[in-house]
Amino acid sequence: MYIESALSNHEPALRRETPESLAAEGAPSLSSLFARQPVERFEAGAAVFWEGDTAAHVFEVVDGVLRVFRMMNDGRRVITGFLYPGDLVGVSLERHYLYTAEAVTPVKLRRFARNRFQSEIHSSPELRPQLFAQLCDEMAAAQDQMVLLARKTAEERVASFLLVSARRLKSVAGAPLVEIPMTRLDMADYLGLTIETVSRTMTRLTQRGVIEPNGRHTILVRKLRTLAVLAGECDEDDSSGETGVPEAGAVRRAVWPH
Repeated sequence: MYIESALSNHEPALRRETPESLAAEGAPSLSSLFARQPVERFEAGAAVFWEGDTAAHVFEVVDGVLRVFRMMNDGRRVITGFLYPGDLVGVSLERHYLYTAEAVTPVKLRRFARNRFQSEIHSSPELRPQLFAQLCDEMAAAQDQMVLLARKTAEERVASFLLVSARRLKSVAGAPLVEIPMTRLDMADYLGLTIETVSRTMTRLTQRGVIEPNGRHTILVRKLRTLAVLAGECDEDDSSGETGVPEAGAVRRAVWPH
């Protein structure tokens, strides 16, 4: 809430820029920083690092999807998020990783030594606000997840997950195809539901014509506005129509006063 308040109170101090626009300006970016590092490959199911490991590196996702999770004392797994190309993983002020990062699909990553990464960030007035903007987005996503787990019904949770997936994967307008590479168990552990509840909810959405299976890991969103209504993100009388995915936000870059 503090971050949201700060952003709303200082809106003129923020501008939205993409890595491409930064490159065109010749300004350093987080992507260009990692671009100098070799690409590493991890097969599906492989762990990039484990909860409790020494936090020696920061990673950028180049391709594929990661899940990040923590294990409870009774052995239950709690997935706290999924990471996509362009996301950073392992950024922490702690000496040890607070979660496990594991590949959902075959993944390509670039890694940067944590000390070097911090040195580059501290010495660059261009990189600091980019990292700040990315951390703000992560905090906003964490707040959304708290609302989802605390107040939303099972149907609202599943609808929210599908809607966010459509935005993150930049689905096309019309009847967007949404790739869901994670398993029903992954979805359940992320949404705080059982596998059976996730499966029943997906079946109900299919029967109502909101979504349609289109392969093993892909769904077709037939009624996008209805999905947004079910997720609690728009009113039923919204006249925006059933098509079109709201464009995912570009990377926000804070402009610091000199």
